[in-house]
Amino acid sequence: MMALFVWIEQSALSVWVRESPSLLAFPFILFLHTLGLALLAGISVALDLWLLMGAARARRIATRGLFRAMWLGFAINALSGVVLLAAYPAKALTNWVFYTKMVLILLALLALEATRREVFDEARPGDTIVVTSRARALAIASLAFWAGTILTGRLLAYTYVILLASDPP
Repeated sequence: MMALFVWIEQSALSVWVRESPSLLAFPFILFLHTLGLALLAGISVALDLWLLMGAARARRIATRGLFRAMWLGFAINALSGVVLLAAYPAKALTNWVFYTKMVLILLALLALEATRREVFDEARPGDTIVVTSRARALAIASLAFWAGTILTGRLLAYTYVILLASDPP
């Protein structure tokens, strides 16, 4: 497995991302990853809080654009995440925190889609919203999953054992 990590680390893309002094390398890719997170998790958290704090007395809002923005954020995160992973494959793929983060992202996306189906699919803007106990539970779960995703993402910088496979500890 380490041989595969070394091969990836020595690819032109990996070396450029990791070693280039250009702001378009690691700093910009990290910025894109943060932007994608803001679109995806930020809007999802806002919708979750809206559902938990008084949406039952509100009218439905037009959410098609919000869900498109969230999926755009996911696409940005997926692409930038793959590039960041290519820069340091051993750092991530030998760390249980990385796999925990991936599971939390999957659970957050499943909660997001379940919330969309439960609350937003059948309605038109202007309809009175009804927040079911299932919708509230999904919103709470979503908040927990996104918080866990962000926490594990930050922990990745501090919990690795191997930074580069070509340079083991």
